[in-house]
Amino acid sequence: MSRTSDILVIGGGVAGLSAGAALAPHARVTVLEAEEAVGFHSSGRSATLLHYALGDRLIRALTLASRPFFEGTPLASPMPMLVHGRADEKARLDQLEAEIAPFAKLDRLDSDGLSEACPLLRTGPGGSEHGLIDRTALKLDGNAMLQGYVRQLLHHGGELRTGVRIATVRRGNGTWAVVTERGERFSGGLLINAAGAWADAVAGLAGVQPVRIQPMRRTIIVFGAPEGSDISRLPFTKTIGDELYFGREAGRIFASPMDEVPTDPCDAQPDEYEMALAAYRVEERTRAKVGRIVHRWAGLRSFAPDRHPVVGFAPDAEGFFWLAGQGGAGLQTSPALAEIVRALIAGEPPAVANVDVEELSPARLFGQAA
Repeated sequence: MSRTSDILVIGGGVAGLSAGAALAPHARVTVLEAEEAVGFHSSGRSATLLHYALGDRLIRALTLASRPFFEGTPLASPMPMLVHGRADEKARLDQLEAEIAPFAKLDRLDSDGLSEACPLLRTGPGGSEHGLIDRTALKLDGNAMLQGYVRQLLHHGGELRTGVRIATVRRGNGTWAVVTERGERFSGGLLINAAGAWADAVAGLAGVQPVRIQPMRRTIIVFGAPEGSDISRLPFTKTIGDELYFGREAGRIFASPMDEVPTDPCDAQPDEYEMALAAYRVEERTRAKVGRIVHRWAGLRSFAPDRHPVVGFAPDAEGFFWLAGQGGAGLQTSPALAEIVRALIAGEPPAVANVDVEELSPARLFGQAA
């Protein structure tokens, strides 16, 4: 017997859960997640900082629109974000400052300012000499966010099913029918594809043209802070180029070489080379030594070809809605994107400032008008 909903959401990461929570007050929503836990592959493996040095103008506008959702809640706590560069990277920092200026106030730092803000950094000749700091950046609690979306979904009568792997997806008589590998059947008039790295695979099952989502693996290591150092106020710190970021986490330091390794959809595992590269770059750019790595993980960040999220109705399939390609910005942009999803499905103009939904539409990737 088929379980019938108004809306089926495939994917229990932050994209699918935030959309499901936004839609549940208005429709019967069922979220289907292949893993036994929500946010397993990407949302639960993120550095989870709200800042504006990520992405381009569109990502920054979505982040700014999402910020009120977090402010003054237990989901967020202050963590300054510091971007630094060597003497020959000053022009790149100038450009980044100009790009971020419409969204956040930044302070410029010289070598002394960098040393004060982040004593671990190597500064001065040969090290970093210029920096930007956003003192209003927010550390987000990714797990609390996911669980909050789940509670909102359930509170409004929605359903979450985990451990549900999709076998077939078919459209008929105005309804999408989904059958799982265990033979369970679900149906709904609208299907939201929020399957992350697997979004194109879900589209293929449904006979929908893929949007060329590319999963990228990113590696993170965790190690002990230098003996005698106080990292309680250590900012989230990144190079102006995509070389290294690090920050504090539960009395230790996490770091990533900011790797983007193309991969098939999978349960990403940390690679020995990227782990060694992270340790090397930490010791090159800071005064810290990486001794024993106490924890390591890898996650998937999935992108459309233009690195913008893909949000909107498929141009080639009735009742099929794309919600994919959020890259590494899914957590910090999820409130705004969920509102856009709700509005588009309701047939309303999305009330998200400075965001043109045509920039998000899947139609853009096929050269069609949204």
